[in-house]
Formats: sequence, C-alpha cells, structure tokens
Amino acid sequence: MNKYIDIFIFYLRNEKNYSNNTIISYKNDLTQFFNYLKDYKLLKKSNIKCINHKIMRKYIVYLKENTYSRRSISRKISSIRSFFKFIHKEGIIEVNPTLNLITPKINKKLPYFLYLQEVNKLIEAPSQKIPFGIRDKAILEVLYGTGIRVEELVNLNIGDIDFNEKIIRVFGKGSKERILPLSNISIRAIQEYLKNRNLFNKSKFIKMNDKDALFLNRFGGRLTARSIRRIIIKYMKIAGLNKKISPHVLRHSFATHLLGGGADLRSVQELLGHKSLSTTQIYTHITKERLKTVYKKSHPRS
Repeated sequence: MNKYIDIFIFYLRNEKNYSNNTIISYKNDLTQFFNYLKDYKLLKKSNIKCINHKIMRKYIVYLKENTYSRRSISRKISSIRSFFKFIHKEGIIEVNPTLNLITPKINKKLPYFLYLQEVNKLIEAPSQKIPFGIRDKAILEVLYGTGIRVEELVNLNIGDIDFNEKIIRVFGKGSKERILPLSNISIRAIQEYLKNRNLFNKSKFIKMNDKDALFLNRFGGRLTARSIRRIIIKYMKIAGLNKKISPHVLRHSFATHLLGGGADLRSVQELLGHKSLSTTQIYTHITKERLKTVYKKSHPRS
C-alpha cells in the first residue's frame, strides 16, 4: 500500500504543486484508512483491488462511531476519493470503490468577519513610534488591503512589490501566481516599514532565501504564519476588540466589504485566487445576512 501512496504523493507534489501541509493531510488520511483495513483484516493478501464500495461504507460508519465530525469525515473521504481516482486513471485498479459513495452533509458555516470600524481600530492599534509597530501595521494593511492568505503573506519577497505600478505578485495554492493591486495606504505602510527593515537584520546566520523576505522577525528571519497569528491576537486586545479571530478573518473581511461595496463576484474570485466561483459565493450570503440584520434593526415594521 505504501508504494501506491508514495506514487500518489509524488503526483500531488510534482504535478499538482500542492503545498506541504496539504500533502501531509492527504498522507495522514490515507495511512489512517489503510491501517483500519489492516486492523480489521479487510485487505486480503494486501491486494488493493479487493477494496469495494461495501468496505468504504463500513469505514464511514467506523469514523462516525469514533466521533469524528462530519467535516472531518468528509475531508478524509475526499482524500481517499482523490487517491482512488488517481490509481484508477493509472490503470492500477479496474473499479473505483468510491464512486457514488455518499458522505455526511456539511452545514456550511458563514465565514466570520470584522466590520469596517473594527478593522480600522485593529490597523491603528500598532504604535508607530517603534520598528515592530511599524512592521505590524504594514502586515495588517497588506492582509486586509489585498485579502491574501497568511501563507502567501509570509512568503512575500521585497521583489514581489512594484511600487510604480502599485501591484504585488502573490504565489497562492499550487504555486499559482496572481497579480493584486495595492492601495496607496498599503504602499505607504510598506515603504515606512522598509525604512526600518534593516533594524531586524541582527543575525549573520540567516538562510539565504530569508534575506529577500519582505516581513522579518526580530532575528532577521522570515516571519511564520504562527507569528502573524500572535501579532493579530495582540492588537485585537490592544484595540479593545473582544473577539477571538484568526488571520484568515481579515481575508473574509476583505471579500465581504468588497461585495458589500458593489464589487462583482468574478472580480472577488480572481482577487482571492479561488479556483471555483462557488467558494466565493459564500460571501454573498454574509452580505445578505448583514442586510437582513440592518433591516430588522432599522425598519419600523420589521
């Protein structure tokens, strides 16, 4: 089984250009599934061809009995589906056992977002009298001003910014490149940070690929996604915003405010780097819900 998993992982890494985190998730899901088959002796003579639709249904029941959430079950089955689709296409198996497999329905959660006043409070929270505050304000401006993912932010290099054209080059999921506009406010914040960036270069032992990094930590290395999360939590407290949020909430806020301001769905899809329009459509539900709330609060006969 490991042989087939390795072939599949090679395909994901080299042909699909999936991120390391996504690849690890796929591998863990597949390893768990095949360990289940071994433990319950459902794999005859280690022959992958004996896996059928009935075994797949049993596995879903097993996951339910072990109190996995619907979302977790759906993700695990999705990983297995992709695997069997691949090896079927490669001619390793004749029948794909995951075809027509019914998985638990997931209730879509509306993405959490900040109102404009809250975003403004958050962005104004970092002190502009110290280098770290100047850096952190630039980080918040770029996250909200472009809607990029945190992983995309930490991978930014100085050379990815064109100040003359007011654009930034971003490499998203699957190493797909997209060009995003930068607001004058974001540009000013980045330029102010760059004036102080040399203050972060305190170590001579920084990796070569970190020397061009846009946002640096106190040692002169590239900031991590975990560091960005801590930065946001810190300024949420300073701003007096009693909400637990992740960096992704600024991305949700970006999309919600664009649609609320009249942007069309296709443009927002392109800015966010979504592969499917249906992924972007969830933000239309947010704007509808917000309008309903405003209506109920404001209309005398609501």
